[in-house]
Amino acid sequence: MSWIFQLFQRYKVYASSGNEDCKRHYTLSLTCCEPTIGKKADVKCLADEKQRTRVIAWDQYFMGVALISAQRSKDPNTQVGACIVNPTKRIVGVGYNGMPDKGIKDNDDKFPWGKESDYQKDKLLYVCHAEMNAIINKMGADIQGCTLYTTLYPCNECSKLMIQSGIRKVVYLESKDPEKSTYAASRLLLQRANIKIKKYQPKGNTKGLLEALEKL
Repeated sequence: MSWIFQLFQRYKVYASSGNEDCKRHYTLSLTCCEPTIGKKADVKCLADEKQRTRVIAWDQYFMGVALISAQRSKDPNTQVGACIVNPTKRIVGVGYNGMPDKGIKDNDDKFPWGKESDYQKDKLLYVCHAEMNAIINKMGADIQGCTLYTTLYPCNECSKLMIQSGIRKVVYLESKDPEKSTYAASRLLLQRANIKIKKYQPKGNTKGLLEALEKL
């Protein structure tokens, strides 16, 4: 005999007694959960469970993903991570700053990681930024209307890519040399493209997250 049939049998007995509390109780049991057969009292409904309310906000979650991604970077001085999120809160691409790796064996050893006047020793001429890699790694998804989270304010080249890709909002954690021409041009590009720019305000020290990662 199925538990549903047994429940109906017991409900008919209680319903015939005219007890409204019992009627309501067993009606909830039918819609919420399978009762414990053999116990006539205290059939607990799943709706009585309290949900967990202390959860991180979406901005915290996605910026956390960007921070974690940054830890994959082999740059000895600047580690940047980026995360692209669509309007339904789904991650469609992540990236971090690093050297080109398609078709280049041992790429990290073949390019410079410093900053010097000699073009063969200046990483800025070779490194792929986190935002660029996140867009390239978008897993075939359409990123029109998406939000890009980045741990560092994007440069002008990455802003061009975001505009052309249809990114509509940028959330950044930190900015560096805001008056430098590449970042001044970036602001102008994003503003004229009507892309929303938001400075992320961390609720705590982000180092705590990175320290926790090192223990994994």
